[in-house]
Amino acid sequence: MDITVFCSAAALDDRYTAPAKEFAALLGKRGHTLVWGGSDAGLMGVLADGVKEAGGRLVGISVELLAHKTYRGADELVMARDLPERKAALLARGDAIVVLVGGLGTLDELTEVLELKKHGLHTKPVVVLDSAGFFAGLRSQLVRMAAEGFLPRPLDELVFFAEDADSALAYLEAAGEASAA
Repeated sequence: MDITVFCSAAALDDRYTAPAKEFAALLGKRGHTLVWGGSDAGLMGVLADGVKEAGGRLVGISVELLAHKTYRGADELVMARDLPERKAALLARGDAIVVLVGGLGTLDELTEVLELKKHGLHTKPVVVLDSAGFFAGLRSQLVRMAAEGFLPRPLDELVFFAEDADSALAYLEAAGEASAA
């Protein structure tokens, strides 16, 4: 599978980098391709290094604004004109979406992916790897939105919250097998 990952480009501590490294190693060992923002910075670089070290393939989709931070070891590097074009290309290129910890950009990417899925504009599985409970507040808000009728589809049809790398990848692989059947 080509798995698009949205995450931070910030340097983070071990409670966030360790799950990213674990996920990256699993992704590479199982022969999946990482599609990501193309950066060598922070968590993005950690993720790319881990996939590469485990023998996986890397497809970076960067933007002219951040060209100076591109990952030099990518198997393929695509340059988008701007951030909206990059976000669209990342969504289009992946068979599935995974969200790791991140800031406003990552939150923007996640909410757009969920909004598009809510409207049936894609059917790709979406997984949030909830490292160290980082997304607990967002999860709580989404549960409330569902309970109070703000979501036209059940929350579990939109997103899966994984507690660890194994369950994240297991969910994606099961979803991939189900869609292939």
